[in-house]
Amino acid sequence: MMAHEAMESGSPRYTQDNADVLVFTYKEGLLSAVAHDLKIRVTRFSIHIDDETHAISATFDPSSLQVVSAMKDGQEAHSTLSQSDKHKIEENIVNDVLHPKKHPQIQFKSTKVAEDEGGTGYHVTGQLSLHGKTKEVTFTSRTDGEGQVAEIKLHQPDFGISPYSALLGTLKIKADVKVTIALPGAL
Repeated sequence: MMAHEAMESGSPRYTQDNADVLVFTYKEGLLSAVAHDLKIRVTRFSIHIDDETHAISATFDPSSLQVVSAMKDGQEAHSTLSQSDKHKIEENIVNDVLHPKKHPQIQFKSTKVAEDEGGTGYHVTGQLSLHGKTKEVTFTSRTDGEGQVAEIKLHQPDFGISPYSALLGTLKIKADVKVTIALPGAL
């Protein structure tokens, strides 16, 4: 049996119960002054990491995204959005952007994982399947003292996703979003 197959048969090593996956979106357009950059949490996912090879296999539920807060100057602005605003944004993400009824899972499988020279992180390459398209992505993780943190920039159109836009395009989300994954402990 291959390491990937053995890894997938066990329980996930990381889930929403012990790790964090966040998506950051950024506004643009003529009315961007009235819009908000957003911090969004993925609330259902599983990440498997093989103990020997560090091969990664992960699944994320695109219908589980929840708005944490608006962001202003890189800081959370909790009082900016009401619960109703957050719910409406979450509905837009599901209905107008990610379409989870048609694309019920986001999946990642590493093809190469190599420890960096300093031994504090990993260089990872793999295949990301999102919104019906599969593309190679590369990212680096680093230690933050509590575990590993990876930051991945995704260009939505690469995956057939039209960035959200409203009011005839005067209010829209930038095509690039940032995903951060924080895993506790040592890999």
